[in-house]
Amino acid sequence: MTLKRVLIVDDHELVAEGLVKLLSDSFDVLGIVVDGRVAVDAIAHLRPDVVLLDLMMPNISGLDVLRFVAERGVETHVIVLTMHADAQLAAEALKAGAHGFLMKEASSEELITAIGVVLNGGTYLASALTKDVLSLMVNAGPTPRLELTSQQRDVLRLVVAGQRAKEIAQTLDLPTRSVEATKYRLMQVLGVHSTAQLVRHAVERKLVPF
Repeated sequence: MTLKRVLIVDDHELVAEGLVKLLSDSFDVLGIVVDGRVAVDAIAHLRPDVVLLDLMMPNISGLDVLRFVAERGVETHVIVLTMHADAQLAAEALKAGAHGFLMKEASSEELITAIGVVLNGGTYLASALTKDVLSLMVNAGPTPRLELTSQQRDVLRLVVAGQRAKEIAQTLDLPTRSVEATKYRLMQVLGVHSTAQLVRHAVERKLVPF
């Protein structure tokens, strides 16, 4: 019997190695990828049956990995494994093409169950998030206009331009802590968890001039 092929995309070494040990007896584990941009090419080349994907990846986020994989038409089943029990994030991942959303604290039995569900064409959601995720997806409407303060807009513009907090602080003559606090607040407001996601949202929603 041919084993189903699994690719692990996670830059946390202990987590990734633990997944390899857990799955090796029942699946053909193709390897570990620790970079989001590399993951897109690896998935397209290897065509795994299942991808276990962390959202917080270097270079490009897991959400962007999902979008690129969808754009390339790769037929695979992606289960997001994350530390964030966030219904909004789960809904966004499902819209981007994920087939499952599971917390890293889940039991090994639940992970195996989730893999089985998606391989059979289903969608697996962590039970604690199911109700909220379904509500968000059913009631999703047009994105409301986001009003930013002048400081938030200036900080966001420079983040999009590729500047780091210290550089932004020098450019705007602000304390570095103030810049970091403003950036963190922007991430909260937009519901994102990385600089890459913040930049993408700013571009997609045209929050700053380019």
